[in-house]
Amino acid sequence: MNLFILASLIEPAVGLIFWTTITFILLLVLLGKFAWKPILTAIKTREKGIEDALASAERALNDMRELKSNNEKSLAEARAARDILMKEARETKDAIIAEAKTKAQADVERIMSSAREQIANEKNAAVAELKNQVAALSIEIAEKILRSELSSDEKQKALVNNLMKDVNLN
Repeated sequence: MNLFILASLIEPAVGLIFWTTITFILLLVLLGKFAWKPILTAIKTREKGIEDALASAERALNDMRELKSNNEKSLAEARAARDILMKEARETKDAIIAEAKTKAQADVERIMSSAREQIANEKNAAVAELKNQVAALSIEIAEKILRSELSSDEKQKALVNNLMKDVNLN
C-alpha cells in the first residue's frame, strides 16, 4: 500500500493535467497578447538602438580617423609652409645683408673718393700757397738785391750798359 500511495502521488491525475494544460495555454495567450509583444518590441527597439549606437560609433570612429588624417595633412602642409617661410626669410635676410654690404662698400668708396679729392684739393691749395710765398720771397729777395746793386749811380750805369749790350737792336 505504501507503494500505491506513493505512486498515486507521483503520477498526476488526468484532471490536473487538463487544467494545468489549459492554464498554461491561457497563460501563453495572455502573455503573447499583453506581455510578449511589448517585451519583443522593447527588445527590438533596444536592438535597433544598439545597432544605431554601433553604427554611430563606427561613423564617429571613421570621422575621427578622417579628422586625424586631415590633421596630419594639415600639419604636414603647415610644416611645409613654415619651411618655405623660413627659407624665404633666410633668403630675404641674406639679400638684405648683401645689399647692406654693397651699400656700405659703395659708401666707403664714395667717402674714400671724396677724401682723396679733398686731400688733392688741399694739396693743390698748399702747393699754390707755397708757390705764392716762394714768389713773394723771390720778389722780396730780388728787390733787396736790386737795391743793394743799384744803390750808387755807377752801379746803375754799369747795369744799364750790360743790359744794352745783351739786347741786340736790329
